[in-house]
Amino acid sequence: MSIFTIADTHLSLSDDKPMDIFGGWQDYVSRLESNWKSLITDDDTVVIPGDISWAMSLEGAEKDFRFIHNLPGKKIILKGNHDYWWNTKRKMDAWLESEGLDTISILHNNAFKVGDFVICGTRGWFYDAEKSADMKVLLREAARLDKSIEEGKKMGDNLIVFLHYPPVMQSQSCKEIFDVLKKHNIKRCYYGHLHGESTRHSVNETVDGIKFSLISADFLSFCPQLVEKF
Repeated sequence: MSIFTIADTHLSLSDDKPMDIFGGWQDYVSRLESNWKSLITDDDTVVIPGDISWAMSLEGAEKDFRFIHNLPGKKIILKGNHDYWWNTKRKMDAWLESEGLDTISILHNNAFKVGDFVICGTRGWFYDAEKSADMKVLLREAARLDKSIEEGKKMGDNLIVFLHYPPVMQSQSCKEIFDVLKKHNIKRCYYGHLHGESTRHSVNETVDGIKFSLISADFLSFCPQLVEKF
């Protein structure tokens, strides 16, 4: 059994939102599917930290979720900045159940135990938020991360955090999110959101005792990254 992760799948199987207009995204759906099936079994779990589908509603995302559901393994998903289909957890859980998409679970103000490890996380927000509206969202996201980790601590000590937005960059960090990670003594944090040239500013190293890893799909060449094997 293993835990893998990959963010920013940006699926658009029902919408005309081709990602292959961007460099490095050619044939990305088939590449993702091939890599996924070569690595992952039904005993494994894959965490997808946001920007999963370009759809504007749950119903519009049905083909994208069906694609994910049909891939091997269990999937834990959380919100990204382009997941406009996102709704209340109760509605999303009910819709997934009604569609028979039982390999997919929602991470939102909660946590999941996978083997001896606990999966926590939230979307996060801009690391350079300054406007009052952005700061309000950021503080809410920090509170959600804190709640997720608190829920996770009830399940075990081996916590792994997943975010969509980067909590650190080479030039600065998102203090509100970083403080929550430090408060709970988190040792590993995986994040997405960055693409293309912006990945040059990403942090893929240990900072203040926390190992940060960028796992956006194009950065990983559409190959899920191993987090833990047990």
